[in-house]
Amino acid sequence: MQRLFKHRELLLGLIIVAMILGFSTRAPNFAAPGNLATIFNDTSILIILALGQMTVILTKSIDLSVAANLAFTGMVVAMTDAAFPGMPLGLLIVMAIAIGALLGSLNGFLVWALQIPPIVVTLGTLTIYRGMAFVLSGGSWVNAHQMSPSFLNFPRISVLGMPILSWVAIAIVLAIWFVLTRTPFGRSAYATGGNPTAAIYAGIDVGRARFLAFVLSGGLAGLSGYLWVSRYAVAYVDIAAGFELDSVAACVIGGISIAGGIGSVIGTVLGALFLGVIKNALPVIGISPFAQMAISGVVIVLAVVFNARAERKKGRIILRDRAAKDKTNEVIA
Repeated sequence: MQRLFKHRELLLGLIIVAMILGFSTRAPNFAAPGNLATIFNDTSILIILALGQMTVILTKSIDLSVAANLAFTGMVVAMTDAAFPGMPLGLLIVMAIAIGALLGSLNGFLVWALQIPPIVVTLGTLTIYRGMAFVLSGGSWVNAHQMSPSFLNFPRISVLGMPILSWVAIAIVLAIWFVLTRTPFGRSAYATGGNPTAAIYAGIDVGRARFLAFVLSGGLAGLSGYLWVSRYAVAYVDIAAGFELDSVAACVIGGISIAGGIGSVIGTVLGALFLGVIKNALPVIGISPFAQMAISGVVIVLAVVFNARAERKKGRIILRDRAAKDKTNEVIA
């Protein structure tokens, strides 16, 4: 059992399986492959956002503006598609990613160049980006009948039994895994969050690593902006309200340390799926929305406590080993 607790991702995966089996006793079709595929598809946008958030948190920062970035970028591409129906879809997607990355770079610049705490910067830009979406749209909605068929249908195209949206999420998961485990930027991100002082002595530009993490998070938020408005066929100022907290929750539940430097891609994905299973299951078994919020909050607090205890235990082990070595040296002397 102790070994199981050391493997956070395995434990979380087993909990998700147990939840699915438990909920299926109340809703017989809950564990059906088609329903599980639907849950994954419903969670795909959260997975993409959470992976961007994870990259930022690894560098000992946080991005509270991801959902506002999503809302503004979604509004821009929806209004552009409505105004120019013949514009190629690929160009609109590239535009969404570029706008999102630009907004992310603003966060990164303020954190890097001006040394403003990330939580303060992104709390401010959260409001700014929502305000920009309102000014751009004048408070109006962009509805399905204003969007082109290709714009709306792309995420719904089925490939091998799953919508394109699910495959996009899978591709992003693989890409982020590669970036964080096989590139200099990934190593810099972990080192920056794990021990910024040591990272500087090792020749790592800590500010640059944080800047790039914010750019990556912003680009993924921009992509999510297009995916959101096309999937739900509507764009308005308050879309994805509260999703910034869900992205942080997915990271925390998945074992990403808020202190930075600790965590894995698979943990983040499992954290997002954990929330996706809860959000899909609780309404089915008749739990009220307010109780759902309370349950999600309890889960997040428990995950933070679990993470804190795990990190503290690692520290104690190090000290214990060091003390044992000192005693051994004394005996030898």
